[in-house]
Amino acid sequence: MEPTYRPAAGIVKARGGTPEILSLLALDAALDVWDGVTIDQVRAKSLRLTEFFIRCVDELVPAGALRCVTPLDEWRGSQVSLACDNAGAVMDALIDSNVVGDFRQPDILRFGFAPLYICFADALRAATVLADVVP
Repeated sequence: MEPTYRPAAGIVKARGGTPEILSLLALDAALDVWDGVTIDQVRAKSLRLTEFFIRCVDELVPAGALRCVTPLDEWRGSQVSLACDNAGAVMDALIDSNVVGDFRQPDILRFGFAPLYICFADALRAATVLADVVP
């Protein structure tokens, strides 16, 4: 050890010697949801959640008010994108009702389904609130 600080060259100088305990505790808690879960199980639930949400939207929202632009086969990810008129205002109303998605220009509502902690009741609630706010 030298008596004065001499930084390393390049990005290596940003490396810390000991990770902060609070950061490690947060990481440990975040990883707990993976205990006993395989990626195949996560993917399967993702597909079931998104399929369930799409079905709920089809049944609850008046025909023609929304158009699903997400692939209906297994190529979809863990999100559902729907097109509608006045999508920005619809998303604002959803957020006001604690259903958080995002709006993409010009007319897309996007809903993400994190299968490790989103449940089918959450998907049903999102579809129900969506049916209430779609013009």
